[in-house]
Amino acid sequence: MEDTTWMANHSGRSEFILLGIFSQSKHPTLLCVVIFVVFLMALSGNTILILLICSDARLHTPMYFFISQLSLMDMTYISITVPKVLVDRVTGVNMISAPGCGMQMFLYVTLAGSECFLLATMAYDRYAAICHPLRYPVLMNHRVCVLLASGCWLLGSVDGFMLTPITMTFPFCGSREIHHFFCEVPAVMKLSCSDTSMYETLMYLCCILMLLIPVTIISGSYGFILLTIHRMNSAEGRRKAFATCSSHMTVVTLFYGAGVYTYMLPSSSHTPEKDMVVSVFYTILTPVLNPLIYSLRNKDVMGALKKMLNVGAVFQETIK
Repeated sequence: MEDTTWMANHSGRSEFILLGIFSQSKHPTLLCVVIFVVFLMALSGNTILILLICSDARLHTPMYFFISQLSLMDMTYISITVPKVLVDRVTGVNMISAPGCGMQMFLYVTLAGSECFLLATMAYDRYAAICHPLRYPVLMNHRVCVLLASGCWLLGSVDGFMLTPITMTFPFCGSREIHHFFCEVPAVMKLSCSDTSMYETLMYLCCILMLLIPVTIISGSYGFILLTIHRMNSAEGRRKAFATCSSHMTVVTLFYGAGVYTYMLPSSSHTPEKDMVVSVFYTILTPVLNPLIYSLRNKDVMGALKKMLNVGAVFQETIK
């Protein structure tokens, strides 16, 4: 009898149940509408930013190239989780297959890891531009930028290929209810009936590499940047350098703060409710904030947007 039950628990079901964020809300319909609006804002904001960077020659610089990569990651990032959440709410079906869960986990971990390294690369780019302006065209030529961006994507995919197969091969006994709105590694791991302590240690070490190494690069880059800004004689130069760097530091703080909480704090400090709130913050809100941070506070991007709108207005007048 026990053998039959064990087999049923391990092979009888191949789906997981995503409890989601709507079960925690007193106004689930309103929350669904808000998430849908935020999703559309994130997609449109990042798409517009990528189009502006590609179409305006003044934005064909290393800094904007990396910003376009960040926007691409954010668009993919939010598209992995939010459509599934909204469809589940509308249809009332909150199931996800084991392969679907694994794919969602892999893409999510890959993009999160890639963004970690991309933010560090962007910090190095600002360091090279401000601290070594004469050598900047050589240090950050097009070939170097492409190699750095490709390296970020590659390192992120290594993280995904390492964590996803291990997580999904654990035996899942009893309940298949994931206390989350997507297949995040810690949430899925809680369903395993085997000892995951060694894997948790491995994941912790992996997160140290994925979070602390980029944070060290970012801290070092901005340490040198601050010293260089302090030595500047031009007040305009100081203002411009601070404006550029403060935008990047805002994004870094939002992303890394949530990542440290999710993957590096001990499990005793976590609750399903807290985990979902933090995940909403960096999977849904951060992708919509990034284009606003990099556009509203940037004269070059706003100038390119005005130029695009003027061209559109002239084109419409011509048609009439």
